[in-house]
Amino acid sequence: MHFRLKMCVSMLAIAALLGLAGIAAGAQDKHHVVSLSDLNKDAARPAQTRQANEEAVRTMLSSDPGQKALKSAHLDYQKVDKAVGQLNDEDLARLAERSSRAQNDFAAGRLSDRDLLWIILIVVGIIIIALVVRG
Repeated sequence: MHFRLKMCVSMLAIAALLGLAGIAAGAQDKHHVVSLSDLNKDAARPAQTRQANEEAVRTMLSSDPGQKALKSAHLDYQKVDKAVGQLNDEDLARLAERSSRAQNDFAAGRLSDRDLLWIILIVVGIIIIALVVRG
C-alpha cells in the first residue's frame, strides 16, 4: 500500500509539472505569435504605399498645369499615366515626393506657373528615362 501511495503522489507530481510546463509554454507563445491581422496589414503596406505614390504623381500630371505641360510637350496623358504604373517602387517614390513638394510649393505661392510647368516636364522626362533604362 505504501508503494501505491508513492506511485500516486509521483504521478500527481508529474502531471502537475507537465501542466505547469504547458501553461508556461502557452504564455511564452503569446509573446511571439503574430496575428493574421498584423501579417495582412504588413503585407498590404507596400501596395498601399505604391498606390499613394502613384496617386501623388497622377494628381500632379492631371492638374491644369500638368495637362498644359503634357500638351506643350505633345504627350498623351494616357501614355504617361500608363508609364507611371510601370515605374519601379524606388523611382516612383522619388517622383511622388517631388510631385507632392512641387504641388505644395505651388499652392503656397513659392512657385510660379512656369516653374511648375518645368518641374512637371522634368518629372515626365524622368518617367521616360526610367522606363527606357529599365526596358
